[in-house]
Amino acid sequence: MLEDCKNALERWGGVHELIDRWLHERRELLIHLAALNQACDAELETVDKASIDAFSERLMDYISAGHFEVYPQLREEARAFDDHQALKLAERLLERLEMSTELVLSFDRDYETPARAEHHLRRLPAWLDRLNRGLSERFALEDQLIARLHAAHAPDAASAEADSRV
Repeated sequence: MLEDCKNALERWGGVHELIDRWLHERRELLIHLAALNQACDAELETVDKASIDAFSERLMDYISAGHFEVYPQLREEARAFDDHQALKLAERLLERLEMSTELVLSFDRDYETPARAEHHLRRLPAWLDRLNRGLSERFALEDQLIARLHAAHAPDAASAEADSRV
C-alpha cells in the first residue's frame, strides 16, 4: 500500500504542479481584470489597446491551458484510477465550461484590432462585467473538476480512504 502511494505521487505529482501553476495564472488574470476595471472606472477614454491586449492575452492563455493541458490531464488521471463517475461529471462540467469559452473568444474578437478596440471601447465596462460573471462560474466549475478528478485521487485522499476502511 505504501508503494502504491509512492507510485501515485510520482505519477500524479506533476498534475499537482500543473494545477498549482494554472491556479497562479488564474490569480494573475484576476489581477489584470481588476486593473482594467479600475482603469474603466477612472476614465474610460484613457484605457489603451495595450492594456486590453495584456488582459486578453492572459485570458486566452488561461483558457487554452485549461482546455489543452489541465482538463486532459485530469481526465487521464480519472481514467488511470478507473473513476467512471468522475469522468461522467467531467463531461457535464466541460460542456458547461464551453459557454464561458465562447464568451472569452467573443471578447477577444471584439478587441483584437485597434479599430475594433476603439469601436467597442464604450462597451468595455459591460464586457468586463459579463466576463467577471462568466469567469466566476467558470472558476467554480473548474474547482469542481479539480476536486473530483484530482484531489480525490491524491495520495493524502487515498491514505484517508484506506484508513477509513481499517
